[in-house]
Amino acid sequence: MADSLDGQAFVEHDHAHCAGGVMARAESLAAERGVRLTPVRRRVLEILLESHRAIGAYDMLQRLVAEGYGHQPPVAYRALDFLVENGLAHRVRRLNAFTACMHPGEVHAPAFLICRGCDTVAEAPADSVRAALDAAAASLGFVIERSNIEALGLCPACQGMQE
Repeated sequence: MADSLDGQAFVEHDHAHCAGGVMARAESLAAERGVRLTPVRRRVLEILLESHRAIGAYDMLQRLVAEGYGHQPPVAYRALDFLVENGLAHRVRRLNAFTACMHPGEVHAPAFLICRGCDTVAEAPADSVRAALDAAAASLGFVIERSNIEALGLCPACQGMQE
């Protein structure tokens, strides 16, 4: 499943093309599934796609309020829940925040690489890690229903600043 979007968070790239491609896939997926990307849901996804960083629900709410989308917390939470439920966003538990899914509509097991220096988040393919986790669980008679793989470290730019 690895494609040109994997790891782009840590390198110079045409971010407008990156975000635009993900948005186009999200719109297509929503149409295929018969779900609506309402103006609020679309805007929340656009905000998540502005950079390769996770954003918390409260910060999202503040952005939406500033843009005139309403000031009630359910506005942000419902939109974020919709995006996660439909595979258009992921929750990054370590940061208690959300990030756009870089592979909407694809079955995948991502690992989130979180830079502790700049808070950039990359969605990396982790199918082999998930397979190993499933095998370890199965050896104990356990079935994993959901997992969230996150790793904290330093991106190439922040590594360079420490040298």
